[in-house]
Amino acid sequence: MKDRRGVLFVVSAPSGAGKTTLCRAITESTENLTHSVSYTTRQPRPGEVDGRDYYFVSEERFLQMVAAGDFAEHARVHANLYGTSRRVLDEMVADGIDVILDIDTQGARQIRSSYPTAVFIFIMPPSLAILEERLRNRKSDREEDIRNRMKRAVDEIREYSLYDYIIVNRDFDRALSELRAIIGAEHCRSKLVARAWIEEMIQ
Repeated sequence: MKDRRGVLFVVSAPSGAGKTTLCRAITESTENLTHSVSYTTRQPRPGEVDGRDYYFVSEERFLQMVAAGDFAEHARVHANLYGTSRRVLDEMVADGIDVILDIDTQGARQIRSSYPTAVFIFIMPPSLAILEERLRNRKSDREEDIRNRMKRAVDEIREYSLYDYIIVNRDFDRALSELRAIIGAEHCRSKLVARAWIEEMIQ
């Protein structure tokens, strides 16, 4: 039943904190929630599939889309470009579909200005030491890349106060449970409950 607009959930975290894994897990286990697929100019990592993990495009194509105003948000992160399709995002929300965006803090600031009712969630690592360990265990980054990601992690964590909720990802199952609780709580907000349904009930 399409009785409300979809809710936009914006999830940010330092690279390696587990936000992408959490976002995928919550969409697989939650009805009417979809994980927005971003565009990026970076090369696919082993196991990543175009159209499922990202839309992999050239920098030239990405910049053409920026010039055309195709992105709700876009940012350069670790020398690569990332962006979210404005048209797809608006269509899903208008159709009553909840959308979870897995984006960095730069993109989150842009979304906040364009989508004031969005819900902002920050995934925090238990410590910087554990974050670095997780990055190294991925075995997909060079030493220089790891250093750059750790430096950027500190800058991203400094922006925690801009978010509505913070989840510390010490244990995956607990973090997933907390993310699920946030989504459930937001659905109970009076501003999101279907007004037409309520008005019909009390007439």
